[in-house]
Amino acid sequence: MIIVRTIAETKQHLNVIRSGGKTIGFVPTMGALHEGHLTLIRTAKESTDYVAASIFVNPIQFNNPEDLMKYPREEESDIRKLKEAGCDMVFIPTVEEMYPVPDTTVFDFGHLDKVMEGKFRPGHFNGVAIVVKKLFEIIEPHQAFLGEKDFQQLTIIQRMVSLLHLPIKIVACETIRETDGLAMSSRNKRLTPQERAIAPVIHQILEKAVRLRRSRSIRQVKDWVYREFQKFPAFTLEYFELVDANTLLPAEKWNGNGPVIGCVAAYLGKVRLIDNIKFF
Repeated sequence: MIIVRTIAETKQHLNVIRSGGKTIGFVPTMGALHEGHLTLIRTAKESTDYVAASIFVNPIQFNNPEDLMKYPREEESDIRKLKEAGCDMVFIPTVEEMYPVPDTTVFDFGHLDKVMEGKFRPGHFNGVAIVVKKLFEIIEPHQAFLGEKDFQQLTIIQRMVSLLHLPIKIVACETIRETDGLAMSSRNKRLTPQERAIAPVIHQILEKAVRLRRSRSIRQVKDWVYREFQKFPAFTLEYFELVDANTLLPAEKWNGNGPVIGCVAAYLGKVRLIDNIKFF
């Protein structure tokens, strides 16, 4: 596996790969890799000829400076995991390499970046869009592989690709979970043993909520979820929303215009966890 740290070197190397007629798959990450990331690498390996990944903790998408400071950096371990997963190249730039001057781009995603995560983390998705656009311009992949755990982020990146008419296919990959149902996340490493033991409650509540849709309205299911979280004082529920999976607008009825997805964010101690589940 090739390790590159500059934009110029990355472009030069991938131009050679591209000129040889090979398709490039890309997996953007912020490091602290887990099985979810590695599944994306292996999926890309099956679908494209050459797989590139990136490791970059993007400072402009963090609303909370403490979150940025505490985000785990595990470069040596990450490189080893990428090699074992069959990654061909990893791009590991510095902040100065990615942002030699401040990027003041402002995207217009309509309501997509203002609901759910956007409501509680203003500016977050603009920072995500800026860095992903930069990475797409550097890598120029044929396909990019993203996890469904960050469903709103996935939707916004798909919209960005559409708005900018980028010739990239976004491949959405299912959320990878621990054996007890907890969605894999780099943030899980910050949980105490006691918090980790109850963290699967998030997914358990979501699974029960899906079963309730047969007999309850959307309003009733939302109320039930809020009551369930109140039974676990360790959690502070930030939001639970049932939205149209295509528009992210609140779903009003089960048989509406599109599929419904339930999205949740909750603090467990000082760690903010997100998850989602498809209702149909």
